[in-house]
Amino acid sequence: MSTNGASNGFQKQELDPNQGGDPNKKTYNKQATGEALKTAQSRSAEHDLKLYGSCFCPFVHRVWISLELKGLDYQYVEVDVYRKPKLLLDINPRGLVPALRHGDWGCYESTVLMEYLEDLQQGRALLPRDPKLRASSRLWSDHINRHIIPAFYRYLQAQEADDQVKFAGELKGHISKAVDAADSEGPFFLGKDMTFVDVQLAPWIVRLEKVLKPYRGWPDPEPGSRWEKWVRAVEGSEAVKKTTSDDQLYLDSYERYAENRPNTSQVREAINSGGGLP
Repeated sequence: MSTNGASNGFQKQELDPNQGGDPNKKTYNKQATGEALKTAQSRSAEHDLKLYGSCFCPFVHRVWISLELKGLDYQYVEVDVYRKPKLLLDINPRGLVPALRHGDWGCYESTVLMEYLEDLQQGRALLPRDPKLRASSRLWSDHINRHIIPAFYRYLQAQEADDQVKFAGELKGHISKAVDAADSEGPFFLGKDMTFVDVQLAPWIVRLEKVLKPYRGWPDPEPGSRWEKWVRAVEGSEAVKKTTSDDQLYLDSYERYAENRPNTSQVREAINSGGGLP
């Protein structure tokens, strides 16, 4: 009589490394849900311009929002970034998403890809024409990458109450600097239209509500504040809504960060070591 797991119709569940051998631990989702799934399905047809992404990844979310906001035609390809398929490694030897393939050419890094889409000069421009405003947009995009995003992960990954208070304060301070630099009327960073800086920050605005609020008690924006106006404008953007999954996907996918679990991601390792984003 066979004793292997498949003989009676059952197969042992394959665990992800970040589950630590515990099948009850949540892991990253491998398919978008809700509106993002509808968009992924509508963008599944073969196309010369391909975005390789993972549905939970905020860096992918940036490029995905850009493509939708610009109104470009493209193909969305979901990849399991932790299994690092060859089609991804062929573009990015580090096996990280997002990755973009345009014909025979491939590239990676979310901000670089957003700038590449701008340089195509197709669809709606997200960087303003004025050189000073373009420079300002790049400056505040750098602030988001250098300060806001690392503070987000330091806060989420912190396990001690004192550290959580400290890192929450840091995150609020970095956000406040961006708000102070924004157009006073808004609702977006440069005024009435969503542009490059808004897209850079948008995935983390979404995750403040869907991740930091349930896991760390992140507060709602103060009613009537400039920050609330910015948050609501980003959340109400059709391009953001069309590329955002249901709440449960983010709760599941970010549990490993909230527990600061080993084998979570290169971002987690970089933050824990005190380094910048990988």
